Amino acid sequence: MISGLPQEAGPPVRRSALPPSSLTALPAIAIERRLAERLSAKIGDTIEARLEAGKPERRVVVAAIYQPTADPTAITKREFFLRFHLADLAVLLEAPDRVDRFGVGLEPGVRPDSAAGVLDQVAFGYRAYPSAEIASESSQTFKVVSRFHRAIAVISVVASAIFLLCIMLLKVEERRRDAAVMRFTGISRRTIFGALLLEAVLVAGLGSVMGVGLAAAASVVTNAYYQRFFDTALVFSVITGGIVRFSVLLSLGLGLAAGCAAAWRLVRTNPLILWGRG
Repeated sequence: MISGLPQEAGPPVRRSALPPSSLTALPAIAIERRLAERLSAKIGDTIEARLEAGKPERRVVVAAIYQPTADPTAITKREFFLRFHLADLAVLLEAPDRVDRFGVGLEPGVRPDSAAGVLDQVAFGYRAYPSAEIASESSQTFKVVSRFHRAIAVISVVASAIFLLCIMLLKVEERRRDAAVMRFTGISRRTIFGALLLEAVLVAGLGSVMGVGLAAAASVVTNAYYQRFFDTALVFSVITGGIVRFSVLLSLGLGLAAGCAAAWRLVRTNPLILWGRG
């Protein structure tokens, strides 16, 4: 059973270690690594734990120091955790035979929905939920943030596509005289179109490589900062192979479309007009 201790509340008072013979007389607890570092506590030390100020205290012995699993739903709560045996926690809370929630493991092949339905019919006073449903409810904030990031991504892609098209149009405008000379020397429109298109793809490919490198560097900096800030192993930014493939293909596709539009605008113009405007 886990008992949370908010950082704003004063931590348990650290006591000196007891002789090994007296350890069995005190309840054993497991203490979170961050709290152990804050108290300078080690295995075998005794501390005083109480529910809140004014409540009776109880001396317990540190039997283990553990690193909690990274949980994004609890990362911003800034709480410390202690693990008690259920009977010892009931005594500390002065609430015997009461629990807020508990987990039930299922045998392989048992459907969580069916098991929850059966448990709900056993007795009154509680409600069984599949773990996937609880995770979905606790992740609503992250879903909203995800939609917000998706909207920003769409806006960024549209803006970058327009920017890329403008760059290609300006670049083609600078090549008007070159295109006119190639047309006068007998080079076909198809060859000129292909050359300009290849140049656009190379520009888009170079931009993709630079973008992936920038994203990787930003991801490393983000994880390093927030992992240190929250003192956790939770990964805040991940760049997967799927994201890289999608980004590169999207960049090449936009570059190809922009190159086609700019090159087509150039090759369909009369070479005399191109030379006169050069």
